[in-house]
Amino acid sequence: MNRADSIVERRRLLQLETLYDLALALNGERPEQELVDELLERLCAVLDPGAAAAVTRDALGRPKAVATVGWLGTAPSGPGLLADPIWQELLREGHRVARNQGRYAGRPFEELVAAPLESAGVFLGYLVILDKEARGGPSSFSEDDRRFLESVAALAGATLASARKREHLEAEREQLAEENRALKGRFVESVAGQRIVAHAGPMRRALEIAERVAPRSVSVLVRGESGTGKELVAKLLHHLSNRTGALIALNCAALPESLLESELFGIEGGVATGVSARAGKLELADRGTLFLDEIGDMDPAVQAKLLRALQEREVVRVGGSRAIAVDVRLVAATHRDLVSLVQEGKFREDLYYRLKGVEIELPALRDRREDIPHLVHTFIEEFSRREGLTPLPVRPEALGLLMRHDWPGNVRELQNLVEAAMSLSEREIDGELVRSLLGAPPVAPATPTATDLDPDQLDLATLERHHIARVLTLTHGNKTAAAQLLGLDRRTLLRKGF
Repeated sequence: MNRADSIVERRRLLQLETLYDLALALNGERPEQELVDELLERLCAVLDPGAAAAVTRDALGRPKAVATVGWLGTAPSGPGLLADPIWQELLREGHRVARNQGRYAGRPFEELVAAPLESAGVFLGYLVILDKEARGGPSSFSEDDRRFLESVAALAGATLASARKREHLEAEREQLAEENRALKGRFVESVAGQRIVAHAGPMRRALEIAERVAPRSVSVLVRGESGTGKELVAKLLHHLSNRTGALIALNCAALPESLLESELFGIEGGVATGVSARAGKLELADRGTLFLDEIGDMDPAVQAKLLRALQEREVVRVGGSRAIAVDVRLVAATHRDLVSLVQEGKFREDLYYRLKGVEIELPALRDRREDIPHLVHTFIEEFSRREGLTPLPVRPEALGLLMRHDWPGNVRELQNLVEAAMSLSEREIDGELVRSLLGAPPVAPATPTATDLDPDQLDLATLERHHIARVLTLTHGNKTAAAQLLGLDRRTLLRKGF
């Protein structure tokens, strides 16, 4: 092999190595301008042009990425390169073109070779090399050089198309994520038909934590007094998660140890006479969320079995021996002080730390009084919609009484009171009604109680009249409300002389 042939072979090997390196370099997820810069740099290292340019366009035909080297300098702009006749010629031909002596981007050249950046029939831009530098070799671009340019352009076209598709998908993902965040914001206000009111700082902070951890599989311990909305937060955590299974709830304080164990882990058939096999809550919550309310009341023996199920990610039914794999996200709730229970030996320390992946403290209603007017309005709307009623206004003195009350039963107590007030009122919720619902109802002095009556007067008709009179006192003379409480028609009260 003579020296000339050896040089040609080395150049071909260099071109192949460059194509391989370029394929690796362009494969990364990088901005299009970086890809074009790298493309032109590697192209020039092999072909030695006196000048070169690369330009891409977007879907609207506008320049997207531009790179130039050599005597082209930085003068040509993206619109100028796309307006050059060579681009129109490439669009017509659909493949590389070569020219001798002419002008490109307003500047003269001796030799030009250009190739389109194309993918699946879509033209994304083009590459152009001009005036080969001899450097001891040929003074013009060889056929190998031109094929190499075409190969680089084909590789780059496919790479740019893939990069744009990724860019489009990422933009769609960000848009969906933004829409999802907006939906989550609205969803915080409505979970399974129940609105979560959170204007007060402590409640907002609790919900912010819930929203952040909801997409994760970490266990959550929700603490708070009875009636603060622990189950509602559990629903929020589940519905904002990525889990495909169901939300299954179990109140640990409502069942004795033997029943709680079978409800939690399931039971095999034949354990006792008439007992059929059934899945437990852990199985039913597979790929979903298990909400264990009042977990502080769970018996220590059941605690040990629950801890093992969580650690091994499997359950064994009562009376069974087969392990059943489960994938469960656990949300536990309690109004009790688990730390004190651990110190007293009434709650397992290892289970406590297993449950306490993230702890959310729900404030008592007395610590978020600014939410009371919003809660009252929400409960009136929900009750009116459910019962087909017209929402009633609340008098300022009534709202003042609600704001000053300590609410030992928290949000649940407030909801019950609002629904009772809506049931007893016809035109508005006033202070007298709220006062009577918050405390003992006033008894009119003229209305004797059953103990005040003469024994000879204790017939059924007399007792009925006295009972109706007491209910009318409670409803402040509102016959419609009294009839509802008594389960009578309003006309019946009128016939009885009331």
